Formats: sequence, C-alpha cells, structure tokens
Amino acid sequence: MAFLRVFVTVLVMNVAAYASPRFITNNNGYSFPFVSRDEWGAEPSADIRPLNHPVPFVVLHHTYLPGACYDKEDCSAKMRSMQRYHNSLDWGDIGYNFCIGSEGNAYEGRGFDNMGIHASVANRHSIGICVIGDWREVAPPAESLATIKALIAEGVRQGKISPNYKLIGHNQVSATECPGTAFAKEFSTWDHYTPGKPDFSALSVPVAAAKE
Repeated sequence: MAFLRVFVTVLVMNVAAYASPRFITNNNGYSFPFVSRDEWGAEPSADIRPLNHPVPFVVLHHTYLPGACYDKEDCSAKMRSMQRYHNSLDWGDIGYNFCIGSEGNAYEGRGFDNMGIHASVANRHSIGICVIGDWREVAPPAESLATIKALIAEGVRQGKISPNYKLIGHNQVSATECPGTAFAKEFSTWDHYTPGKPDFSALSVPVAAAKE
C-alpha cells in the first residue's frame, strides 16, 4: 500500500507539471501561453495593413515604461494602456505585433499578419516583439525569453517569418536605448542574431493600403 501511495503521488505530480501552461497546447494551437486581443481587452484596430510574408526580420524591443508585469491581469492593463497611448499618437492600434510579460505570456498586438508601427523603416519588413518592462540593467526572466523563442518558431512554422530571418534590436534601426542593454546582450547570443545596421534598401515589399 505504501508503494502504491508513492506511485500515485508521483503520477499526480507529473500530470500536474505537464498540465502547466508551458506544456499545454492552447486552443489556438500554440504550445506557449498566449493571450488574444479579446482576452486582454483590445479596442478594434483602425490601422490594418497586411504584411508580405514571410518577413525577413524580427525586431526586439522593451517598453521601458510601463514597467514589468508578472500576471495576466496587470499585463493586460498595461497592454490597454499602451494601446491608448499609441492611439493618441494616431497610430490606430498598439504598435507592436506581440508583447511578452514577465510571467511568460505572449500578448497579441497586431499579430503575424498586420504591419506594426515600432521600428521606422523596418516596420514593413518585420515582426516586432516587445518585452514589457525596463531591461537595461537586467535581462528579462527565463519564462519571457522562452516564449519569445517559441513565438518566433511558430511564426516560421506558419510561414509568417522567413526560416532565414535576421534577429535585431530596435537600436539597430533607430537611435534609442531600446531594447535595453542587458536584454540585447542576452539575445545577441541567439541563433539568427545579426549585428550592425541592417540594409533595407534592397527590400521592396509593397504595403497594402489600410482597409476602410
């Protein structure tokens, strides 16, 4: 009986571990924790310009402000705050394609299909992924970093991101501290990281007009 109790306990613990968000495939088919626009309370987009897939770049950002968030409720509130601010700039929506919370959730911004407003000339050639918080002094948590990698891999799997994509930081496109020194140091060790200033002059990807 003692052996049986130990066996059952171990079995339950293993099932619980694999039932965590890191191991569940969501209803949308993603294998990482994902929060849709509806779930975080997004306003409808007023700026819908389809990207030409697959995009050749992924641009990483940090928000600086708002600060880091560690649960879905707080991160969702910060997504709504950013969308309101970006709308006040007449951007028509939150600027990023996706944002990542410190708890490891991916929050849908403009998604894989629509052009963001996040990195100047890179906008029409990239997916912009932003980690919520200030990552100048310390790198984002391991949960956030794992989700970024899984999100990019999903974009490649869906044909939204080129298998030969170049990974860059916002500061390689614009004069800014974004994505933060510590974060940039971390992802500069990743596959596909491309140092230096990208040359977009050879890219001639048309941008569809905004829908009425």
